[in-house]
Amino acid sequence: MKYDVFGVGNALVDIQAQVSDSLLAETGFDKGIMTLVDDAQQQAVLAKLQGLPLNRCAGGSAANTIVGVADFGGKAAYVGKVAADEVGEFFLKDMREMGVTIEVKPADVGQTGTCGILISEDAQRTMLTNLGVSSTLTEADIDENELKQSKYVYIEGYLLTGDTTKAAAYKAIELAKKHGIKVAFTASDPFLVNMLKDEIWNLIKGPVDLLFCNEEEAKSLTGKNDPIECAAEIHRHAENVAMTLGPNGSIIMHGGEAIAIEGVSVAAIDTTGAGDMYAGGLLYGITNGLSWKQAGHLASHAAARIVSQLGARIQTRFTPEEVQKLIG
Repeated sequence: MKYDVFGVGNALVDIQAQVSDSLLAETGFDKGIMTLVDDAQQQAVLAKLQGLPLNRCAGGSAANTIVGVADFGGKAAYVGKVAADEVGEFFLKDMREMGVTIEVKPADVGQTGTCGILISEDAQRTMLTNLGVSSTLTEADIDENELKQSKYVYIEGYLLTGDTTKAAAYKAIELAKKHGIKVAFTASDPFLVNMLKDEIWNLIKGPVDLLFCNEEEAKSLTGKNDPIECAAEIHRHAENVAMTLGPNGSIIMHGGEAIAIEGVSVAAIDTTGAGDMYAGGLLYGITNGLSWKQAGHLASHAAARIVSQLGARIQTRFTPEEVQKLIG
């Protein structure tokens, strides 16, 4: 196979800054959650960050995961829409430098999407997302010849919020099923689960082979409180489930059994991208011959490394020797 994982998502450039609680309060946005903002709102927030140290990288949930796969040495491709502007050029260059194949034609008009990530003193992230042209991704952007050369197709839940992006997601899923390729789907956000619960359940009961979710999303989906019960309920319908539990590690459901993955104790600085990197580690593992437990172990360490630094990118990559040691 040409690719281990073929990802589809909203192409956004992450702009991260550590901010005081008072500056965060000035923005008027709710702390610790993701809010969709328009062009003017985003410009106003970015103006408040003038003079602060900023960290910029190609982002968006699925893009972070795909970079995670590449980080470990996996072969990855990504589909997402950027504009023909400086921010869009930065996105493409950044992804390609990480070793990710991305060949989507940039949009002629509009601006590339951005995500302002405001990290408060308690390591919480408040995300302000301006989708820009990422919301114009269509099913025509999904290349069947490329997709069919992958082991897994990875879809981010955020795509379900727009008509054309949803069509692109379903097209990718349909082509994956046509070519016998596994489908992984991430619930993306508790607000999304609450808004689209029935649709997400239809995907879990239907084409999804591996569901990624966190504890809060699993509770919203199932209406249950106990994490093991939540994971087991989802596993009744989905072949595989990977549910993260923050510092308490994660639970993987595979083959009818619950595999407990321990958490890795670190001082959390920034939780941005922890779930995305967990998914990247797990997908790399299961497409490169590791057992589910080994892959989960790798994913847990990858997520821990992310939260102990600023930004959604691993600053110190895992060496092949480290990977070997971790999977033991």
